[in-house]
Amino acid sequence: MAREVADLHGCTLASANSALRRARATLADRRDRAGELGLPAPGGTQQVLAERYATAFSRYDMEELGLLLHVDATLSLPPYAKWMHGVADIESWLTGPAIGCRGSRLVPTVANGSPAFGQYRPRKDGNGYEPWALQVLDFSGDRVASITAFRDTARLFPQFGLPGYLRAEACPGVPT
Repeated sequence: MAREVADLHGCTLASANSALRRARATLADRRDRAGELGLPAPGGTQQVLAERYATAFSRYDMEELGLLLHVDATLSLPPYAKWMHGVADIESWLTGPAIGCRGSRLVPTVANGSPAFGQYRPRKDGNGYEPWALQVLDFSGDRVASITAFRDTARLFPQFGLPGYLRAEACPGVPT
């Protein structure tokens, strides 16, 4: 991948690798200083909305989710072209093709300064939960404006310190 970046930018492989190392160091430093970077304050509007979203999603409570979503909210699944727009479209997706997400558990994190969650779907064998997506929320006023669900959990979860698996008993206090 570094070779491709070097080719795209017309620089040497060593230069591309150096830039990558500096970027990783910067991101690690920012992660360590998250509280100093203006991230959502504990108890702030975004934090409260994110917690309500996590509870509603974990319960698969479409009525509560509908109340939390902005009328023009979007749900996207990069890199797939699938894109839902509006509360009805999102609810239709979640109760139709995405019904396997029912019973998921969400583990909070922060991505690009926004509240995010590691989503774990119930395993088919009933033994715990497997990584499914990194959900990143964006807000407009007091509503969730967009949900972006990144499915590359093998790469993303370790970067966000999210576990590779949740045992059923590891989810006390998570609404069911």
